[in-house]
Amino acid sequence: MNGSFNWGRLSESRFLSQHWQQKPVLLRQALPGFQPVLSRSELFALAAQGDVESRLIQHQSDGQAWDLSHGPFKPRQLPSPKTPNWTLLVQGVDLHSDAVSALMRSFRFIGEARLDDLMISYASPGGGVGPHLDNYDVFLLQAHGTREWRIGPVQRPVWRDGMPLKLLKHFVPTEVMTLHPGDVLYLPPGYGHDGVATSADCMTYSIGFRAPTQGELAQQLLQRHWDAMETDELAHGVRYGDAQLKPSRTPARVPKPLQAFALEAVQSMLSQPQAFHLALGEVLTEPKPQVWFEPPGQVKLGACRLDRRSRMLYDDTHVFLNGEAWRVKGSDAQVLRQLADQRHLSAAQVKGASAAVRSVLKDWLAQGWLVAGSA
Repeated sequence: MNGSFNWGRLSESRFLSQHWQQKPVLLRQALPGFQPVLSRSELFALAAQGDVESRLIQHQSDGQAWDLSHGPFKPRQLPSPKTPNWTLLVQGVDLHSDAVSALMRSFRFIGEARLDDLMISYASPGGGVGPHLDNYDVFLLQAHGTREWRIGPVQRPVWRDGMPLKLLKHFVPTEVMTLHPGDVLYLPPGYGHDGVATSADCMTYSIGFRAPTQGELAQQLLQRHWDAMETDELAHGVRYGDAQLKPSRTPARVPKPLQAFALEAVQSMLSQPQAFHLALGEVLTEPKPQVWFEPPGQVKLGACRLDRRSRMLYDDTHVFLNGEAWRVKGSDAQVLRQLADQRHLSAAQVKGASAAVRSVLKDWLAQGWLVAGSA
């Protein structure tokens, strides 16, 4: 971060009680004197990488025609910054820059399990993505230039037909505001907004949060739980049988005993809450598909910190790191929870840890999940 976050008359607690998932709030100069963490050329270089998700959005001045292209983009494929009405969106920039990752984690008071990623939007004058809404909370930090935001509640969204983007057909803003560098606008899920760049080299940082549906989460948990079941447990499970079967006059009907057997099988899985807690921690810390860790070679164990791409959480019985789980208790749990909360351990903390914890830390260093050195 360029400086400490200024909540003004608010505080983190008051923000959560009065605004979080309830109503927008504009924080003027939340980061006074803020300077972009990445330059325009550095952002364009990221958009040229195959492992970085990027999108180019162009539109006519009247907003009737829109065009969407997916990266990677070579420099010559991007319009000139002097050309109006275009936007470059670069997703997950926190995975590629320690400075951006540190900025995003200034919002960890929401909870690491909910924090998703930081997207950077670069726009020429008039550029934007049209009136839309997000199904998750978002903080919009103006990093460079100025952007005008029109915002308003949307009760029943109706979408424009034939568009490459999901644009609101009827959007009536209730507030209009211009954001300058260091200003932050918070929007709850489902709140309509339309941002238009009003200067050259307009850059906005969007800090987004995870908000899976129950169906999405259930699918991931059931799959993870199934994958974790041991082979011998499956082999010794009860196999379906239908002794004393009589000739059927309705052979296409699904047998009621088979329906009951299938329901019992699922209910048996759902009756193991600890197994699902374990699966949840693993799912929530699973690295994104484009993330790869590189072993650093020979590194001496001492002060260390989590790699910016590492996700680490814990519950009452386990710590979770990058989709894997370790059962911990006592002082070992305390040390590893400190690592998860602080994202680093001092040399003294590492030295005072048990042999078992130091062994785990060495393994994580070897895999590139930890980085040697202080925060």
